[in-house]
Amino acid sequence: MSKNKDSIKNVFTVAFLLCLVCSVIVSGAAVALKDRQDANQVHNQRTNILLAAGLIEPREATFDRVNELFNEIHIRVVDLRTGEFAEDINAEEFEQLRAASDPERSQRLEEDPAGIRRLENYGLVYLVGDIDNPDRIIIPVRGAGLWSTLHGFLALESDANTIAGLGFHDHAETPGLGGEVDNPNWLRQWPGKKVYEEGTKNPRLGLARNPDPDHEVDTLAGATLTARGVTNLLQFWTGERGYGAFLTKYREGV
Repeated sequence: MSKNKDSIKNVFTVAFLLCLVCSVIVSGAAVALKDRQDANQVHNQRTNILLAAGLIEPREATFDRVNELFNEIHIRVVDLRTGEFAEDINAEEFEQLRAASDPERSQRLEEDPAGIRRLENYGLVYLVGDIDNPDRIIIPVRGAGLWSTLHGFLALESDANTIAGLGFHDHAETPGLGGEVDNPNWLRQWPGKKVYEEGTKNPRLGLARNPDPDHEVDTLAGATLTARGVTNLLQFWTGERGYGAFLTKYREGV
């Protein structure tokens, strides 16, 4: 008498073998493509930095062109508590977001307008041209919107006060409302705005319904909480708890 091929044992055996084969194929593909995935990740990050700084157009962002332009950028690590360069930390290996989640390398924020919960002790900066007198200073920024944490880059001119560009590369805000933070037309309002009020260290930049032409841009229609989040995160990262001490050195020529 022949065995029943549709027995529960056979069904589970076939399912197990199928899962095993598929997992081997997926794992093998992941290992084989890891170098390419890493290269794409680096390319995307560099592209976002260059786009925020206004140094490249999206249609120009080929691997060769991005790498060529990025050769002019110096990556450094800054002690956010003092504004000094952290010479003993390798900027190429430093992962800022991972540091923010490490209690030994970050601090919990009692007052947290940006909604980031923890602030890392060190942060990355990207300096275009000469380190002592850069053409542009680019800092990473992040903060809570309505539905997500917005991640982006803010680029400043050599005076460490005039905005050269702003870009958000990772968020999950509502398309057509808060999602307009990555609309090129809206982003074009930022270059030329001043971060600080004259004679002070207080960040003034932000979004408003009737914007101050020197410091603010039009708010996002129908996206009050996202707009407030953008204002809060920009003022936080350019303020004394973010990169304020570092930027002051360039503003005052220290």
